[in-house]
Amino acid sequence: MTDKPRLVQVRENVLKHNDVLARELRQKFHDAGVFVVSLVSSPGSGKTAFLEKTLSALHGKYRVAALVGDLATDNDAERLARSNAPVKQIVTGTVCHLEAAMVENALDDWNLPELDFLFIENVGNLVCPSSYDLGEDLRLVLMSTTEGEDKPLKYPTIFNTADVSVITKIDIADAVEFDLAKAKNSIQSVRPGMRIFELSAKSGAGMDEWLEFLQSKSAKTVLASG
Repeated sequence: MTDKPRLVQVRENVLKHNDVLARELRQKFHDAGVFVVSLVSSPGSGKTAFLEKTLSALHGKYRVAALVGDLATDNDAERLARSNAPVKQIVTGTVCHLEAAMVENALDDWNLPELDFLFIENVGNLVCPSSYDLGEDLRLVLMSTTEGEDKPLKYPTIFNTADVSVITKIDIADAVEFDLAKAKNSIQSVRPGMRIFELSAKSGAGMDEWLEFLQSKSAKTVLASG
């Protein structure tokens, strides 16, 4: 009986360590009463624009913050800071995804009980992030109308590990000849019953429905609205 290849063994150990940290983070988040949402997508899906609109809409009524992962630069963090919510950049260098340890380190000087929502924007990638739990309560996978209707069929793992799918840039769907029904069928064929939102951060279409859904998930909604 041959031993497992070294590379496979190392990967298994890394994922196991990540899962342990992610469970600890999830417990920490729950104890603090903060609802954590992670966002995954390919580059250019409109993820940052969507998160900026979400932060801006919630800020003032809820205590919100965001962590942003990128290989380099803090451009997205600067953009999200326009929402007036606390934002911190996680620069991953050559790593194509966020890991639980990165999230834990970034939260060192934040007081979690002072937050209602924490958003984690992952590195633009539909492959690596699927394997790494970040301790989130809700994982969103975003795809835009400019990416084609078969995205879920090409990247089934990320759609299978997500809780909600968001179709962005719906305002230009007709212009790019995007077949919404076909895209939904692709999503449902990979993850039957998955909740799907169609929206545009630019026009605001569909944002109200998304925000209502999000607020219904927070344990602090009643307190905030009261």
